[in-house]
Amino acid sequence: MICLSLQSTLPVRLSPVDCLAIERAGAAVAFSGAARVDLIREGDPTPSALVLLEGWACRYKDLPDGRRQIVGFVLPGDVSNLGKQLAGAMDHAIQSITQVRYMLVNPEQTDALAASVPGFVEALLAQEQITAAIQREWLLSLGQRRADERMAHLLVELHLRLHAVGLTDRATCDFPLVQSDLAAATGLSAVHVNRTLQQLRRDELIELSGKRLTILDIDRLREIAQFEGRYLQLA
Repeated sequence: MICLSLQSTLPVRLSPVDCLAIERAGAAVAFSGAARVDLIREGDPTPSALVLLEGWACRYKDLPDGRRQIVGFVLPGDVSNLGKQLAGAMDHAIQSITQVRYMLVNPEQTDALAASVPGFVEALLAQEQITAAIQREWLLSLGQRRADERMAHLLVELHLRLHAVGLTDRATCDFPLVQSDLAAATGLSAVHVNRTLQQLRRDELIELSGKRLTILDIDRLREIAQFEGRYLQLA
C-alpha cells in the first residue's frame, strides 16, 4: 500500500524489487491502532515519521476549551512528520479515525531505505510538498469559500486522493467521517454541515450511505467548489 501511494507522487518509477524492500520494512515495524485514539500526541518527541498503511487518520489541534480543528486527513500511504524528525516536539496530534495499521520510520531506517531504494527520499519529500499544498488550499477554503464550496472541495479532494491509491470503486469510496469530523475540518457548525450535505444530496451530486460516499456528478461538484487539482500533483 505504501509503495502504491508513493508511486503517485514519485518522479521516477519504483521497481518491483524497490517495492518489496519498502513493504518488508513496513511489515517489520508495523503497528495496529483502534479507532479514535491518538497515535501521536501534541508535545510528544518526534523521532519517527508515521506512514499510514491501512485505515484513516487525521491531524488536529485543540484549544484549551476543547474546540478542535482538523488540519489534515491522513489516508493509506500518506507520510506524516518527515520534517519533524529534525524539529523536536510535535506541534499537533495525529488520531486514528478508523482502525489503522501504520509504521514508524526513524531517521536511521529512512537512511537505510534511501540507500537501498533509489527515489525513496524524493517520494517522501514530494508527499511533504503535497501536504503543504493541501494546507494552503484548506486555508483558502476557510477564508474564502462558502459552505457548499468548502464541502464540495473537500469531498472531491478526498475522492481523488483515494482514487490515486486504488481505494475507489468507480465513483464510490469508503467514507468513515462523521459530521463532527467534517465540521472540525471545514470550520462549519455540525448543523451547517448537515444542511450542506442534505443540499448536495437534493441536488443529486452525492450519496452518503453506510459509511460509503458516491459522487454522482463530479464535474458539477468540481464546478461548485471551483476545484483546481494541480496542487495534488496527481497524474
